[in-house]
Amino acid sequence: MEELRKLEQVQKLITSMESHGISMTSSSSSNQFIANFVLLLVKPCGELDFEDKFNLVSEYMPKVSFSEEFLGEASLLLGDGGYRRKEMETTLQPYSDNKLDFGSSMNYCGEMAMVGLDAMQRANSTLEDFLDTLNEKIALGGSTFGESQEANERSTRILSAIKSDPFQPLINLHKSHGLLTERLIHELRSGEEYWALERHLCGALASKGKVSVEDVMRAIHLKSFDYRVLNLLLYQLRGEKVNDLHMEFLSISELLVEIADDLFDYEDDVLENNFNILRMFVRIYGASAPTALAKFVSEAEEKYDRLLKALDPHLSSLYQRRCEEATKEGGKVSAHPFGSWSMPPLIHDEDSFRASVISNIQT
Repeated sequence: MEELRKLEQVQKLITSMESHGISMTSSSSSNQFIANFVLLLVKPCGELDFEDKFNLVSEYMPKVSFSEEFLGEASLLLGDGGYRRKEMETTLQPYSDNKLDFGSSMNYCGEMAMVGLDAMQRANSTLEDFLDTLNEKIALGGSTFGESQEANERSTRILSAIKSDPFQPLINLHKSHGLLTERLIHELRSGEEYWALERHLCGALASKGKVSVEDVMRAIHLKSFDYRVLNLLLYQLRGEKVNDLHMEFLSISELLVEIADDLFDYEDDVLENNFNILRMFVRIYGASAPTALAKFVSEAEEKYDRLLKALDPHLSSLYQRRCEEATKEGGKVSAHPFGSWSMPPLIHDEDSFRASVISNIQT
């Protein structure tokens, strides 16, 4: 709807331009460009009036260097698929400076893209878990099961950047769009903490080291940081104050989803040495892991039910209806409208399990 409104504005302005004899009949694209430029000048911008903006354009336009480098950087900031150098397409390089200095950022991690603005804009329900998959590779020494050597080498070149300051580009991007808040920064930093815990815990499993239940609990609560980032962004985009009750309810709901996903992906996570709460509980509790996990889930469900009842009744009803729809869409059949818990067979000897899978693939 917003795009249609903008298109209508442009078309009306082009018609007005034609009536004043300033249109270019030889090029519709040129007319559209001029119309967009005029709309930019007349659009409110703080305390600047039309004359102020016109004078600024007149003063600074001659000073702008339209080099390929500059246009590529400008295109990245727009993120609309316009002019861009091939090697910079849909990427936003990481950098440690607080300023948007793309030149220096190119040396930060070679030519590897860390977080793409276009990828963010295309995301439907999450930001593709940010760089989570790459982070999981660190515990395997930068390699992933079944991946080519070339792909693993490419990933390894990115991993060092993940350990340093992976979200600074995203922080600067949100700041440039006026969306950055202290709470948003906190959630992004929580993501860094989660990745560090994931590397520590998965490394401990791989090396037969010690795993503490405190670290595991901290990690599973931090794991949905990307969803919380998105929720906070929605509040900012809507110009609304963050509703703490809604955020708390969504957090416990996301926790239960993370646990359910871990149970579903258990074997894959063992194979790839990814963080998985059941894996961690098996290391800590052994054969009693299902009992310990069931107790944890039961406590989380009690909190979920309590917060669900605290929501506005209409909102609560809509949420529950959507949960039922999602359960059916996922193909789950259960007496409970939201599905049921299913505990997979435990894997006590992960090395043997991986060796068995590799042997079956090779044969």
